[in-house]
Amino acid sequence: MGQCFSRRREPISKRRRPLPRSSSAANGGLSGGGGGSTRWTRTRSKKDQTLINEQALAAAIILHQQIGGGGGSGGVGGGGGGVGGGVGIGFDRSASVRYTAANTRRNEGLPRSSSTRARSLTDPLLQPHQLVNQEIKLDELETNHIVLVHGGGFGAWCWYKTIALFEKEGYKVTAIDLTGSGIHSFDTNSITSLSQYVKPLSDLLENLTEAEKEIKLDELETNHIVLVHGGGFGAWCWYKTIALFEKEGYKVTAIDLTGSGIHSFDTNSITSLSQYVKPLSDLLENLTEAEKVILVGHDFGGACISYAMERNPTKISKAVYVAAVMLASGQSTLDIFSQKVESNELMQHAQIFLYSNGNSQPPTAIDFDKTLLKDLLFNQSPSKDVALASVSMKPIPFAPVLEKLSLSDMKYGSVRRFYIETPEDNAIPIAIQEAMINRSPPQQVFRLKGADHSPFFSKPQALHKLLVEISKIPRN
Repeated sequence: MGQCFSRRREPISKRRRPLPRSSSAANGGLSGGGGGSTRWTRTRSKKDQTLINEQALAAAIILHQQIGGGGGSGGVGGGGGGVGGGVGIGFDRSASVRYTAANTRRNEGLPRSSSTRARSLTDPLLQPHQLVNQEIKLDELETNHIVLVHGGGFGAWCWYKTIALFEKEGYKVTAIDLTGSGIHSFDTNSITSLSQYVKPLSDLLENLTEAEKEIKLDELETNHIVLVHGGGFGAWCWYKTIALFEKEGYKVTAIDLTGSGIHSFDTNSITSLSQYVKPLSDLLENLTEAEKVILVGHDFGGACISYAMERNPTKISKAVYVAAVMLASGQSTLDIFSQKVESNELMQHAQIFLYSNGNSQPPTAIDFDKTLLKDLLFNQSPSKDVALASVSMKPIPFAPVLEKLSLSDMKYGSVRRFYIETPEDNAIPIAIQEAMINRSPPQQVFRLKGADHSPFFSKPQALHKLLVEISKIPRN
């Protein structure tokens, strides 16, 4: 009975074993379309699927590295076989890594930019000696004249390193200031067109000779520069300017007016402008008949060169006023000083009047409070130059300051005048400089940005550049 109602058991060894659940099908690749366990595929979680995809991508990368990125039908994402067969895994090569097969080297003319890929050892490189230290013969070039044009808001000053490097190699370099830029004094708010803004560049191009010959010193009307110091100063104040001019081959003479610098005369005993200016007058009178000079006057030296222009106009090619007194006929330097004192509280405190003939008599000289020299005269200058000035300056004779000049158009007016403004000037403020310019307009006005009353200290290179430029301006 038991055998009738009981179910016959098969031997354990003959029992059917369940198929293992596997992520890979029997007849397909990764996630292939044929065969496999569809039940397992349907019951996978999203997390498991993501893990599988990541593993597949990792396997594809390893395979790609082993075969050197080989293409063909078995490549990554290929149409059949290999990794991703039937599905096509999207795999982009990294922009920062380059895998080069041994048999796919190219002989490129120049390496690709290192900003798009890493450099390979197989890349041909330009050696340093191919870029520098080449012997360039300037006379074999079409031109060796480089013209540098600054950007908006900049000026020729921004090219100072480039200029130095070019000049070191023997090139001729011109860095221009467009209208209203750099040391060009025109008001930028008044510029109405591009042609007006670009005019300095246009003028330069139009004035080039056919062969663009550089102006040589022996071709100038004169290459002799005479530097005339201001009140209280001496020839010593021009030491930077002298060095720069002599380096370029100019002849330079810096004089000490009577009682100034190393001149031993007592300034309190000077009674006239002619007596004060005598060293300059002697220099001009001793020039040969054919020789001319360019006079450069600073501060009270401006009145001195005006006096000399009236008496020796044929010996003077040009006159340059640097932060200087530029008088109209009938004016005295005291007239300008009075304007300075009235509008300048610092000047009032800095001035010290000397009365060598007694307090009941007019002053004989004007001195400065040494503690206020830096603020008044050297507010942008190096401290070493302030120290030099504090031990070298002498009083200004008062009688020449009182003297009114008589200037004629025939003599004084026959000499071309140029003015260099110093906008950071606390001794002769820019408003007074412009008032003198408007009352007796010179041929051309330049502005030395960032310069104090003593630009030979505060802006020696820029001052030198302007003076050289003026020396090369031809007579119309």
